[in-house]
Amino acid sequence: MKPYKVMEIKESVFENNVEQADLLRASLKEKGTFLLNLMSSPGSGKTTTLVNTLSRLPSALNVAVMEADIDSDVDAATIAEQGVKVIQLHTGGMCHLDADMTKQGLEGLDADGLDLVFLENVGNLVCPAEFDTGAVKNAMILSVPEGDDKPLKYPLMFSICDVLLINKIDTIGVFDFDVEAVIARAKALNPDITVIPMSARTGEGVADWVGWLESNVAEWKNNQGVQ
Repeated sequence: MKPYKVMEIKESVFENNVEQADLLRASLKEKGTFLLNLMSSPGSGKTTTLVNTLSRLPSALNVAVMEADIDSDVDAATIAEQGVKVIQLHTGGMCHLDADMTKQGLEGLDADGLDLVFLENVGNLVCPAEFDTGAVKNAMILSVPEGDDKPLKYPLMFSICDVLLINKIDTIGVFDFDVEAVIARAKALNPDITVIPMSARTGEGVADWVGWLESNVAEWKNNQGVQ
């Protein structure tokens, strides 16, 4: 028997999504649970980043992961191997999660008492940016091999994210990738975005990412119950 659940979840009505997302965030605040929505293209290194992040978080934090995919449970299996509570969400062909789908996942996860929940969203740079999941913060990964033009091609994704992880920075000598251009383009769309160059493979920059997480989780919990 697998050490995690696999759920089939259904999309809610689009028009109600903003309201449902706000209600979910309010519920998470009351419980002191920080939900992070992690988005990227397939192959950018989301799961590898999660694995290396989980190993560096303080043991006092009660952490869990929701893995969203159209099908398969390979990512959930990888997370389960780390000894972390995880649930696999199958979207039934949908290329994103909305707030109600996320709520279904949290209920299946039995998220009460958790300090931090990672939602690894379905891999693409279009649909996930259009739907508020109810997360406290949005994060995205852009890997060096994808190219530095992605803020120009997918502006909404960069506009709605609180933090941008430029992953696979250890491969920058192989690809024509301008880090400063990405930062400038992202900041033009979203002046408040935090940008962290890193390599999930080598560990470079991961401490900065974990520091950002710890700071934001602490702030959220310190303001617990404050609307």
